Amino acid sequence: MLKEQTIDHILRATWQAVAKMYNEQAAKHNSTMAMAFVLLNIDIENGTPSTSLGPLMGMESTSLSRILKSMEDKKLIYREKNPEDGRSVLIKLTNFGIEKRKISREHVILFNETVKKNISTEKIKHFFEVTETINKLITNKKVFDTNSTK
Repeated sequence: MLKEQTIDHILRATWQAVAKMYNEQAAKHNSTMAMAFVLLNIDIENGTPSTSLGPLMGMESTSLSRILKSMEDKKLIYREKNPEDGRSVLIKLTNFGIEKRKISREHVILFNETVKKNISTEKIKHFFEVTETINKLITNKKVFDTNSTK
């Protein structure tokens, strides 16, 4: 089997292309895709517990810590003690962070609208069905189970 014909190669190559596209856009705003992703995952009104961000985004805590520090230095976010749990910290957006979040959101919407204009609703529905099944297979650890075929 050629690597170009494997599902994992196509997923990875496509994600790399998407990430490159988003990073190019983010660079125009002195940012990165990872920072934009964090901005989009912080609750604008209440903030988000720092311990929730990593799992929410599928990111390791060490990588997230570096990104949060950089975002704090750029005045995009600030940390505040969680009033409900004094041991944890809420990550909140500054006004500048809210502005940058709007820009990130616009880029995500534009990308999704462009894809939807060029791919039928039925094909997009199938795409989501396929990726959901792949995620379930991985979550249920059935990917390398020879007894898991339908």
